[in-house]
Amino acid sequence: MNRRGHLEAIWRAGMEACLPERVLAPHLPEPPPGRTILLALGKAAVPMARSVEARWRGDLSGLAVAPHGSAGALDRVEFLPAAHPLPDESSVAAAERLLALAKGAGAEDLVLVLLSGGASSLACLPGEGLGLAEKRRLTSDLLRSGASVREINCVRRHLSRFKGGRLALAAAPARLATLAISDVVGDSAEDIGSGPTAADPSGLGEARAILELYAIAAPGRGWSETPDEVPGDWRLVANAALALDSAAKEARRLGYRVHKLECEGEAREVGREHAGLALRAGPGTALISGGELTVTVRGRGRGGPNQEYALAAALALAGGEGISGLAADTDGIDGDSEAAGAFFGGGAPGGEAALAANDSGGWFAEQGGLFVTGPTGTNVSDLRILLT
Repeated sequence: MNRRGHLEAIWRAGMEACLPERVLAPHLPEPPPGRTILLALGKAAVPMARSVEARWRGDLSGLAVAPHGSAGALDRVEFLPAAHPLPDESSVAAAERLLALAKGAGAEDLVLVLLSGGASSLACLPGEGLGLAEKRRLTSDLLRSGASVREINCVRRHLSRFKGGRLALAAAPARLATLAISDVVGDSAEDIGSGPTAADPSGLGEARAILELYAIAAPGRGWSETPDEVPGDWRLVANAALALDSAAKEARRLGYRVHKLECEGEAREVGREHAGLALRAGPGTALISGGELTVTVRGRGRGGPNQEYALAAALALAGGEGISGLAADTDGIDGDSEAAGAFFGGGAPGGEAALAANDSGGWFAEQGGLFVTGPTGTNVSDLRILLT
């Protein structure tokens, strides 16, 4: 197996360890005396719902909300496509349907929520008096600002009638159980999909301060405090740590010494930092990192955080012999690109201009470095590997 083969094998070992069919079964609750209403939302909603359908004893109905283009064939649960990364009318319709199903549950019923990254956009019900166009504008500004996922989701929760524990409140008096696949560093329940079934420790002041920090105009309407206590059982079934451990195991099997990292930050800065670590590491080392990076968008190019990281790292590795890498999102989609990420090595002729224009995707397309997988069925954020 060549070096690129090693990179892909390590990445796939991490991603595949987090597939719903591998992680959900041990966490399934006992069926209730009444109905089971399954509410799945996020990029992994369909495979999570399918995994439950294959194992569930007794009554089961509900709704799975996933991005447009997802393979949505399910047996007992309805599939509804919605928009990502910016919400649209389909996202509003999805949030309304999910809330209505939760509100229709009785005391002997179970509301089983299957949550994964991407849910913040897929199920969007703006706060009272806030229009969808304004919510889209605000979301776009935040995504382009370099704000962290934690900061973006804090604002989202306080401008919503669905997020920040509101779905949990709607499900009462039914029994509520949430099984979550995390795509955020720290795995905070309130940040995964903006926490529709989680208590929220943040307040309105914090959300407003985030907009002020990034010089984004705050809407005049739609704000509300979120509940700091909600009913239900909430369980994490897969996260970046599981992907990192599984990728590291494969790297060791292939003969590498492993150094693991979990990080946040600006993609190009982290790419340069990791390139420096690789240049100082001895031969035969695998630097493997997880966590979601951000991009402050100043240009009009295409790509995503993984491709920007990869291009910055390649530029910083110029002159470094025998170092190669792969940076890719475990959901198979990096930013506004059709690729999961990109392979890279030392040096990137012409890459400085592409990086300045946020056009890492265009540069890697010309160089043949894009890593294309299609939707994977899971979402535990990014997975990046550097081999020396």
